[in-house]
Amino acid sequence: MFAEMAKAHQPKCQFRGSDQKYFQQWKNETLPQVLSTLGKNPPSCDPNAHFVAEWQHDGLRKQRWQIDINPWLSAIMDVNFPGDLQAGEKRPAILICIGHDYQNGRKSKMGNAMPDRAPNAQVPPGAYGHHLAKEGFVTFGIDWLGLGDLNDSQKPNHNSANGNRDWCNVYYLHSTMLGMTNLSINIAHAKAAIDFAATLPGIDANALGVMGGSGGGTMSLWISLCDERIKATEIIVYSDLFAHFGFRDVNYCGMQITPGLFDLVDLPDLQGLMAPRPLLIDIGARDECFRLESAMECFRGVEKIYKAAGAEENLQLDLHPGGHHWGGNKSAKFFRENLK
Repeated sequence: MFAEMAKAHQPKCQFRGSDQKYFQQWKNETLPQVLSTLGKNPPSCDPNAHFVAEWQHDGLRKQRWQIDINPWLSAIMDVNFPGDLQAGEKRPAILICIGHDYQNGRKSKMGNAMPDRAPNAQVPPGAYGHHLAKEGFVTFGIDWLGLGDLNDSQKPNHNSANGNRDWCNVYYLHSTMLGMTNLSINIAHAKAAIDFAATLPGIDANALGVMGGSGGGTMSLWISLCDERIKATEIIVYSDLFAHFGFRDVNYCGMQITPGLFDLVDLPDLQGLMAPRPLLIDIGARDECFRLESAMECFRGVEKIYKAAGAEENLQLDLHPGGHHWGGNKSAKFFRENLK
């Protein structure tokens, strides 16, 4: 029933125009409605930052901090500084958004989840928070609810009250009971991380980007829509249509949705609301989560919106021959050009 309903559904704010006047009116009317589905934000608080450690790794200077992200929760933040960063120098910085890595969380993308205990073990290709720091950017990341150090099932919590249920879905129920969503909470946490990162020596707070894959692609998109400080965005393997990856394949969770979202827009519209800001989209030709056919249909929809906005040059595609992971072919050049 739900699959058939989704196939027949036409979002009421779906983009149907072709010129800049239509685009501007559409964005002005649609974005506030979309953002209203997030619900309330948790209260903010002072970071009360606690410095944990600093170490050298593969030519990078790495730090770990603990910061408060709302009055009831703190998070661990990893920061990667380029090895050639000079005292007093400031560099563009990129917030690294993780997907559903329940065990390692942010560490897998920051290059701190090593395959073994050898000090010189090779950093995996998908650790873009590490590799972009090697390209000269400062990178930083925290965990989202239910992932990494915020996974209640892992030490030091050992909480198994969720049984065999996804923590993302349990937290979605908790959040909506309080008038919030996982996304509204995680976005507030991302803003707290950005606020603190902007105070660190070496970071240019006027040159901030964001990137992330899968569920991290969801977060990269929503953070950009909610925070104008983000100047450039890379969405990695999060392109599809809600009727396909959501209703047909059941390939989403409470971390990625808000009440009534599909009533308003489909994913191409949601990504298109980014226009005219610079956007790089990675699609894997062999992606096992998001089928190439509908992923490209999503991209063509975004392309149509950027064209109508007069911002075709600000939209890029990295269609790589791999699976559900980062392409890595255009990222450094994209952020270098757009975070000057």
